[in-house]
Amino acid sequence: MTTQPRKIIVDCDPGVDDALALMLATTAPDAIQILGITTVAGNVPLEKTTRNAQWVMQMLGRPDIPVHAGCSRPIMHRTGRTASVHGTDGLGSIRPEDVAPAAPDVHAVDFLIETVRRHPGAITLCCLGPMTNIALAMLKAPDMAQQLEQIVFMGGAACVPGNITPAAEFNFHVDPHAAHVVLSTGRNLTMFGLDVTRRMTVPAGRMAAMRCHATDPARMMVRMLDDYAHGDPALHDPCVIAHLLRPDLFSGVAGHVQVDCTSALDYGRSVAALSERHRDGRDPNCRIMMQGDRDGLVDLLAHALTRLEGGNTGY
Repeated sequence: MTTQPRKIIVDCDPGVDDALALMLATTAPDAIQILGITTVAGNVPLEKTTRNAQWVMQMLGRPDIPVHAGCSRPIMHRTGRTASVHGTDGLGSIRPEDVAPAAPDVHAVDFLIETVRRHPGAITLCCLGPMTNIALAMLKAPDMAQQLEQIVFMGGAACVPGNITPAAEFNFHVDPHAAHVVLSTGRNLTMFGLDVTRRMTVPAGRMAAMRCHATDPARMMVRMLDDYAHGDPALHDPCVIAHLLRPDLFSGVAGHVQVDCTSALDYGRSVAALSERHRDGRDPNCRIMMQGDRDGLVDLLAHALTRLEGGNTGY
């Protein structure tokens, strides 16, 4: 019996680790079919995240996958913080200004609604950045959340400190109101927070082996990873795609997660109630990943680079 590839939409803010996640997805065509990519302001402003996503898909040999620009600011605050570990352009030392094609006319929010309605119950939404696009789509079309198969997102920190403030993880801090909307939907949610992602790094010996790739696409990806590792060696966003490819690599617990949207000190902090006592009668609203197999994740990246070097990225 032939298994159909899982249909996904990737909402992202490339970002080097977003680019690595897209590489994992495009080099596993038997397992994953990307219906589209939506971009949001996050690691860098929207015009750069959109350009970066277009350039990455062109480099990966999949310019046919549409990229739809979304929200240029968080829901409540006019600007959010950017992440310096990705460099001024978002992809480390790579400068893709003159490569990207024009973006499609359909706004990311409308693309999300239309595509999910076209494939009811069949789409996994992979959220790699601030969840502004997702929240606004759910507010505009309340039926959309119920038509998703699941949402797997990188964001939050259940039991560990933040990485942009002492309390908050970057994606939640940029737009905590959006994260609150998504966590309130009651859908099948899986959270990849800093509890697991900050431990997913590439050992020095494996990094040296990755530098041996000869073709331009593979070398570009390794160059980005090399640059990024000097600021934040954690493979945050690839965990989301790796979970779809190899769910056995990760384990977690059920919990009820809320987001602090008001406190100046804890703004963007994710508050996770794991025990029945702390949930105080509330049902869990997501599965919080707590453990991961670092070597297994690095194996997936190495395999993706090998397939990319061989030109094996098409459906």
